[in-house]
Amino acid sequence: MALPQNSALIEPLFAVAIRAGAIILDIRSRGLSVEKKADKSPVTEADRAAEAVITEVLNRVAPEAAVVAEEAVYDGRIPDVGEAFFLVDPLDGTREFVRGGDDFTVNIGLVRNGVPAVGVIYVPATGKLYAGAVGEGAWRADVANGIVGPRTAMRVRTPPDGPIDVVASRSHRTKETDAFIARFEVGRLVSAGSSVKFCLVACGMADLYPRMGTTMQWDTAAGDAILRAAGGQVQTLEGAPLPYGPGSEPGPDRFRNPWFVATGGLQLALP
Repeated sequence: MALPQNSALIEPLFAVAIRAGAIILDIRSRGLSVEKKADKSPVTEADRAAEAVITEVLNRVAPEAAVVAEEAVYDGRIPDVGEAFFLVDPLDGTREFVRGGDDFTVNIGLVRNGVPAVGVIYVPATGKLYAGAVGEGAWRADVANGIVGPRTAMRVRTPPDGPIDVVASRSHRTKETDAFIARFEVGRLVSAGSSVKFCLVACGMADLYPRMGTTMQWDTAAGDAILRAAGGQVQTLEGAPLPYGPGSEPGPDRFRNPWFVATGGLQLALP
């Protein structure tokens, strides 16, 4: 059986993202305990419950594609991947989630031949839904009571002649990121958590999102696909597209990203 076309996957992906988001909010409303993974990052019952639901649905709707899911990988369950595979972060922005903030997301991305092809990002606390399929476009919508409202097409903006708008991590800013931002005339600098930063660039609310710090492929695949579908790009500091697929490192590190820069219509001279 062939893997469904990109457009055919959008509906089941955002349906399960919304379902996972409801589970996450329900668990937070009942109170939660926080554990630490081997890399010292936090994990909760909500991460694991959302991931279980997403993995079950992906295995059913697209059994040809392996599911590389964050918590499974940290538990040592790392599948072999072929030309197409899913990257899942069931709760991106766990620190924001634990603090009671709103900037946490459900991320589901499909990679085909090393390139992010489909992405869905859902923000459970605000009901914001973002989706994109490369070559077919990107859109956003509001979700209320599990129902998806009208869809609005997203497209990156042409950068202004003067200062640009930049979005950067709220919880993981580094001195290297700040040094990179300092190269530009910045009109507005917005701090945001999770993969929402990709969405702000994709919908034309920011021009640049630099990340000089540790991220994993499940952190970026969905946002990368949405941004590409909206006309933007994500590049390494060497100017190459951000790569996807397992490396030679042991354990979770085989899915670690290099530092990257995400842009809308802004053209950067990299390196």
